[in-house]
Amino acid sequence: MQSELRKKLLDAFTMNNEEYLSGQYLADLLGCSRTAVWKHIEELRKEGFELEAVRKKGYRITKVPERITADEIRLGLSTKCFGRHIHYEESVDSTQKIAHRLANEDAPEGTVIIAEEQLLGRGRMDRKWHSPKYTGIWMSIILRPNLPPPKAPQLTLITAVAVVQAIEEFTEISPQIKWPNDILINGKKVTGILTELQADADRITSIIIGIGINVNQQLVDYAEELHNIATSLSIECGKKLQRADLVKILLSKLENLYILYLEKGFYPIKLLWESYAVSVGKIITARTITGSIHGKAMGITDDGVLMIEDETGKVYHIYSADIDLK
Repeated sequence: MQSELRKKLLDAFTMNNEEYLSGQYLADLLGCSRTAVWKHIEELRKEGFELEAVRKKGYRITKVPERITADEIRLGLSTKCFGRHIHYEESVDSTQKIAHRLANEDAPEGTVIIAEEQLLGRGRMDRKWHSPKYTGIWMSIILRPNLPPPKAPQLTLITAVAVVQAIEEFTEISPQIKWPNDILINGKKVTGILTELQADADRITSIIIGIGINVNQQLVDYAEELHNIATSLSIECGKKLQRADLVKILLSKLENLYILYLEKGFYPIKLLWESYAVSVGKIITARTITGSIHGKAMGITDDGVLMIEDETGKVYHIYSADIDLK
């Protein structure tokens, strides 16, 4: 009940932008006493929100906290589904682990699990993902599409497009996608995406999409061996960024693309993905579990499978591989 009242309170501030809202107006809207409204206002202040209270005018939010709390994400969130249920933690082993548990407990589609720090963050092939506190976006989203399991990898490509679009809007930087799940800026990795499946034999029960975005890290935050391969949005922009604002943009972009995908299929996503891809038309090496394939990246199929043409003209379909652009 308390969380529902908090959602209504933040929605009210969102809808009314920076206008003052009277205590009586908020009490009527929330269906509670003015004292209860005051208590919610005080809880927001404890989270780091700065609120101005003016006699005979009411309250307005003047500053949001540095942390990515559930309340900060809800303030200004424009989605209908994604992010409407948020599980926030200060520190976790992995947001993916929590997402799997919540999915098994019937958490609704669009549920977001987000943390300030991951102690055991990981990417593809169980590689470690460094997730230091208060610097990046470490989150997982639960999806429940009515699709057969072989379609699940397409959600990785949809998410990659959403991340690129969100970063473009948020920073005016133009990232590129390295198949299948890396987002690069000037050739350095800024985002990783991990898609995990829960399914029966013939249908998906849930897809857990993990997203890690390096936002405010500086070069000193990276081990020396990562200096030439990893970056952050702050390094590229030259300034500190408000992480929650990027989360809200990303959730909106992802929801819109997800709806487009469910209504129109993968083809519109394929065109968008290829427009952002760093490898299309270039000579690459795909390192698979059975060996390496060297040739020209031709794009992706209508199912999202990477195509490589070798020097003899033979076209290979790559379902899983590490891609070397050099």
